[in-house]
Amino acid sequence: MSTDTSPTQSFPAPFRTLGIVGTGAMGRGIAQIAAQAGLTVYLHDVRDGAVAEAQDFIAALWSRGVQKQRLSETDAERYRASLKEAASLDDLATCDIVVEAIIETLEAKQSLFTQLEEILGEQAVLATNTSSLSVTAIASACRRPERVIGFHFFNPVPLMKIVEVIPGLRTTDEVTERVEALGQAMGHFTARTTDTPGFLVNHAGRAFGTEALRILGESVTDHVTVDRILVDQGGFRMGPFSLLDLTGLDVSHAVMESIYHQYYEEPRFRPSPLTRQRLTAGLLGRKSGAGFYRYVDGKPQVVDEPPLPRAQPCPVWIGAEDDDARQTLSRLVEAAGWPLEDGATPSTEALCLISPLGEDATACALRLSLPPERSVAVDLLAGLERRRSLMTTPVTRDSMRNAAMALFGHDGTPVSAFSDSNGFVLQRVVACIVNVGSEIAQQGVAAPETIDRAVELGLGYPRGPLAMGDHYGSRRILTILDNMLAATGDPRYRASPWLRRRATLGLPLTTP
Repeated sequence: MSTDTSPTQSFPAPFRTLGIVGTGAMGRGIAQIAAQAGLTVYLHDVRDGAVAEAQDFIAALWSRGVQKQRLSETDAERYRASLKEAASLDDLATCDIVVEAIIETLEAKQSLFTQLEEILGEQAVLATNTSSLSVTAIASACRRPERVIGFHFFNPVPLMKIVEVIPGLRTTDEVTERVEALGQAMGHFTARTTDTPGFLVNHAGRAFGTEALRILGESVTDHVTVDRILVDQGGFRMGPFSLLDLTGLDVSHAVMESIYHQYYEEPRFRPSPLTRQRLTAGLLGRKSGAGFYRYVDGKPQVVDEPPLPRAQPCPVWIGAEDDDARQTLSRLVEAAGWPLEDGATPSTEALCLISPLGEDATACALRLSLPPERSVAVDLLAGLERRRSLMTTPVTRDSMRNAAMALFGHDGTPVSAFSDSNGFVLQRVVACIVNVGSEIAQQGVAAPETIDRAVELGLGYPRGPLAMGDHYGSRRILTILDNMLAATGDPRYRASPWLRRRATLGLPLTTP
């Protein structure tokens, strides 16, 4: 007889048979990775021929995998055999879990789940791939809401290695753990999140596009310049306007409005009238051939950047308020060979360089008692390596603006110059991203490490929002937000308590 009395570790019971209702792009992707994870997959669609089309599409992907020697013929044949048609909902009766990937309306999803409850076994799980609807609301129509859960994938499913696992308010821990284990078996990072509007990834993504739209709406600069700055300086894979065109305004604007209204008009998520107007005009993006950019053969038509103006070197006086900023600008001026003034005040001929955080050039110049007609602000948040952003006051002389552009472009680095704006371009967008991510942590939507990893995988940001705040410095981010709030009075820029506490204490934003 064994005398081992150590506790045994229990693992969630694995799913063996998975049903999918809806065989569009999302349903096909889920079916593919489920089959590859060893599950038997039953496909159902109300449209005649849709299941056969999905089977052929997925099988063709596996065949290409064999041709490219990424997959063996034996595995491909086994995967193909695991895809089965469910001609009716009744054919899903033996499934351990059914994932719906149908139209994004509450009534349709509730109706489907109430039908499935009469067909499936008592232990079967009902999972919704909804991207914007409340899981709790979908489950409220069911006899057993405790077995309903959100299982939200991203398109294209096989490539986007993340799935959100969203328990409703009555979902059991056992169901949540089993579905998490399924997502991991499919090779995806499982981001457990609460049932809040936008869940995690769509919630965290609100700041990138909406703040860029505010910049455009304030006539600070054009959409091409915003995209260039955020790609070059910010390290984002794609600019916000390129992303809006890729997603399509018919999708993006609806999500903006949905999350804004679900949060009872929270200012941080405020949409822009620009996208509503463009949506009405049919300027959806790539799918319509024109959006913020015009497309020819699927490629955006972008005008080349104009050459930088020529200017004779003039004296430069640096009004930076911290030693690092002063040294950075001094090194650049000396490398360009321009004369650098070191007096307590600038001469009457000097170009005055300032480096505000969250202020506009006008306010910073006046606060430092500098002549606004000779002042140019420089964004140092991300350094000066890949692109340089300059901001002028409404009265900055053209000669001073041209001199600053020539100075900062002396070594061939691209330079963007634009109108006065609280927080430049990069500062505004980054600060809002960090702030929304901090508020997600404050609300307990997900754990800090989950927030960052999910955003990196789901949105392709160079860093998650909390890691981004730590990278740029949480105190600097807090200063940007406080200065923007003070200047504009817009509660959109009020700092999350999560950010303020950790920045004040000098703690990483990922601190629980």
